[in-house]
Amino acid sequence: MSTGISQPQYQLTIAGENALMLYFDQRIDPAISALVQQACALIRAELADDVIDLLPSYASVLILFNPLSTDHYRVQAQLQHCLQQLQSGNSHSGKLVELPVYYSAESGPDLALIAETKDISIDEVIKRHQAVSYRVYAIGFAPGFAYLGEVDPLLQMPRLATPRAKVPRGAVAIADRQTAIYPAASPGGWNLIGLCPTRMFNPAAEPVMPVAVGDEVRFVAIDKAEFFRLGGELPELEPSGKKS
Repeated sequence: MSTGISQPQYQLTIAGENALMLYFDQRIDPAISALVQQACALIRAELADDVIDLLPSYASVLILFNPLSTDHYRVQAQLQHCLQQLQSGNSHSGKLVELPVYYSAESGPDLALIAETKDISIDEVIKRHQAVSYRVYAIGFAPGFAYLGEVDPLLQMPRLATPRAKVPRGAVAIADRQTAIYPAASPGGWNLIGLCPTRMFNPAAEPVMPVAVGDEVRFVAIDKAEFFRLGGELPELEPSGKKS
């Protein structure tokens, strides 16, 4: 895994009438993610109230600014100035979040599919999924849907050839090099391995999400009784799909 990049390089492009996109090296890498987090902090400090929102992703930041108080020219000049302070390195400033998961055939209908495909036991799938600390690289698709990486190479699975019409809230899933928790019921083609009782998006809570880009996540196995005690529900799940 990369330990950092020697000189932070970036590109700024116009992304709309009140938006700019900041790009770093386009790859999944903790060092790049650390640069994204650094950039967000610097931009918030430099632009202050001119910033409407910052949307960080794997290797980029979308900057939305107030067109009534500033413009592209001024914002680009401010960004060029503040981004000179970027320092390369694989630093980590996010928090560690532990999330409980009820792993079982009834809560994770694709556990058996992964185990069979990889020629390992279901217990080994569960063990390996818990053994890694995952970085929150991006939040998207739906509010609270955190893209976490990277899963153990042995657990990497393609998306299902036929997505499920409905994946329940709290479903813990794997697709390619990533894992995630569905924050709300929705269609989905990821491989389901368990259920998490923690709400990943709650507009009535503060903060509304338990994780943010740059945080680290570790999954902790719980039994069925603990799952219910923590407020979990067992919905009807479509049976295991087929890999593409």
